[in-house]
Amino acid sequence: MHMAMKNRQLLALVLSGVLVISTLGGCSAFGQLAKQTVETGKEYYDQNKDSEQEDPSSQEDVTQGKTDGTGSDGTVKLQDQAAGQQRIYLNDLSTQEPLRDYTPSVAAYQTAPDLSNIENLGQFYAYDTDEDISGKLAANNFIVMDSGYSEFFDVYEGNRYSQVPSFVTVDSMMHTYHLYFALLQRTTERDYLASMVKEMSHSMYQTCLTQYEELKGSEWEQAAALNVGFFAVGVSLMGDEAAISIPDEVKNAVDQELSFIEAADGIYDSALFEGEMEDYSQYKPRGYYEGEEALEQYFRAMMWYGRRNFAQKQELTDRAALLMTMALSNEAFKDWETVYTITSFFAGASDDSGFYEYAPLIREAYGDGAGTGNLIGNEAAFDAFHELTGKLDPPAINSAVFMDDNGETDKTQESKGFRFMGQRFTLDEAIFTNLTYSKVGENADGSNRMLPMAMDVPAVLGSDTAKRILEDNGAFEYQGYAENMEKLQNVVQNADDTLWNGSLYAGWLQTLCPLLEERDEGYPSFMRNEEWRKKNLESFLGSYTELKHDTVLYSKQMLAEMGGGMEEMDDRGYVEPEPEIFHALGSLAKNTSEGMERFDILSAKDKENLEKLQQLSDQLAEISIKELEGGSTVTDEDYELIRTFGGNLEHFWKETIRDQTTEEYVDSREFPAALVVDIATDPNGTILEEAIGGVSRISVVVPVDGKLRLAVGGTFSYYEFTVPIDSRMTDSEWRQMIGMELNDDMEYEYDNKVEQPSWTKSYRYSWDG
Repeated sequence: MHMAMKNRQLLALVLSGVLVISTLGGCSAFGQLAKQTVETGKEYYDQNKDSEQEDPSSQEDVTQGKTDGTGSDGTVKLQDQAAGQQRIYLNDLSTQEPLRDYTPSVAAYQTAPDLSNIENLGQFYAYDTDEDISGKLAANNFIVMDSGYSEFFDVYEGNRYSQVPSFVTVDSMMHTYHLYFALLQRTTERDYLASMVKEMSHSMYQTCLTQYEELKGSEWEQAAALNVGFFAVGVSLMGDEAAISIPDEVKNAVDQELSFIEAADGIYDSALFEGEMEDYSQYKPRGYYEGEEALEQYFRAMMWYGRRNFAQKQELTDRAALLMTMALSNEAFKDWETVYTITSFFAGASDDSGFYEYAPLIREAYGDGAGTGNLIGNEAAFDAFHELTGKLDPPAINSAVFMDDNGETDKTQESKGFRFMGQRFTLDEAIFTNLTYSKVGENADGSNRMLPMAMDVPAVLGSDTAKRILEDNGAFEYQGYAENMEKLQNVVQNADDTLWNGSLYAGWLQTLCPLLEERDEGYPSFMRNEEWRKKNLESFLGSYTELKHDTVLYSKQMLAEMGGGMEEMDDRGYVEPEPEIFHALGSLAKNTSEGMERFDILSAKDKENLEKLQQLSDQLAEISIKELEGGSTVTDEDYELIRTFGGNLEHFWKETIRDQTTEEYVDSREFPAALVVDIATDPNGTILEEAIGGVSRISVVVPVDGKLRLAVGGTFSYYEFTVPIDSRMTDSEWRQMIGMELNDDMEYEYDNKVEQPSWTKSYRYSWDG
């Protein structure tokens, strides 16, 4: 038994016949299958590598193959190429020094009802006269409100100008990592991967066309034609349709597919994959892909390669998957592997079987050197192959469109098959899959839970506050929801560290987890209440939205420098005391840099900036510990870092937009923090959107030298709402909706106000009353 197959059996949980969790994507109980793709192929490659060392002629045969994808003897070779680009896991990279031991020992305090014990209250207009503000500050020791700012650094630079103490938030640092993650992924795709996808598409098209010509008139002709059409679409989406001559047998189907993809407005019967439906709204370029032709082409092509399933249950598509695997194992493999490996470092491993799983099965069924010449008439070998593919694990997440059969069919089993560059497994999407229809049943009204809430994720990861919010929203009224929630929680709680090592995506999600922990004695009083726990959920979900936005394929006002002549004020601020998060963020920045260096795609400037981000994170972690130990060891240098924090954020912001503008002076309103991403689809016609709006202002009562003061920082403003399936939102559409960008009529819209979730209102202040 292959080691990866054994891992799959051990790590794929089938609980009470209801809950099926496959483990792709770098989780332990959810995913040592982060390594499944490489482990299966790696074992396969390692075996061959040994044989190649024993017989050098085999390597020569590979390198001297014809450019049409055939070997020197005219057969299509299933050469076992040693993986030139190995997957990189975060635990393979160097680790940070652990945090030093500390004991939280901040004395408890409480804000006076009239706020009279806040020493800098005079800096805050109407805080003591507005009953809503004073009431929430007195009860919770903090309050959140709109700031009118577009970016986080605006808040902190405003503080510096006005000499208001700053409150350095987790939100502001996680947002900065998002900016750099998006920059690095965007430039990697534009500068490296897009050209590889284009070349790979051409190579695969030509090889598949050769197969088609050789297999005409046989039982393989239709499967070969399907592959020709499949890569004709891919080549066309990359902008090179004129460079190929598409056979008449598939030309009309290819044209229809391209028309559906261009419209991107709903679910239709596929023209190429007969009997299958596809959600073509997924092909609308979103996130940072919107508006740049090269990235839009890459987005659509990779969406096509990631979504279209060659179903195992159908003989035609299983034959096509076999032919595609044989075609890929020639000259296109290097580009395919590089694209897959680098994107896996960012977003995780494929949720579907692909080349690494199918190649060993072809060898097992057909023997070495299988080519088109020994496929025809060899039905016994194909039957053996078809049986072997039937034993592969199904995906954890179903992304295919099926007609409803009242839950009688397991859609993950139905969607088992081969994907050329499968979309990636993520822990959160596995959670959504198991907490929605058909994994959970109806509620008392006979309704099904067709869409999740993002709140499902922090609930599974351990937040009791999230569970209470879900209860208030009726989630636990669906049959099986509570049981599946408990099983999911048990899986996560019993997972080891490999849960988070599969990708930067997984590492980012892990970094947020301490936000879900309840803080008790020894922590500052503002952190020890239910309202702060809800605020932390908004912080978690805000950063989670940015994570989903950045991986959707796989969504300033100038201030003068502070001059002299102003009375010096004590503006010593405070760092949100979450040392574990800041320390983990430092590790994430370090891992990002080291991983990209191994791929040789990191510029010297980006390496320097990631080192600065790591250093800043480490400094904030240390200041957090000093605060938790009572604050007496916080130095003047520490306070100066807090005071000038906005300048650091602005530096990172400018660095991350340098590939999008050549202007020396840029207003933050041109590149605001606000963004949107769709995370789930109800095939009946509804999309679940997650969004963040303008940066919110949080005012927190903090202790400095035994006295209480208000410190101000920036936080996320989080939204969740639904839209019709033909209206998946882009960032520009969202920003227009909330009045941050001009619409097509060059006007600002103010009448499409989207409400934030009701659970945020108890700690937020609304200027509208």
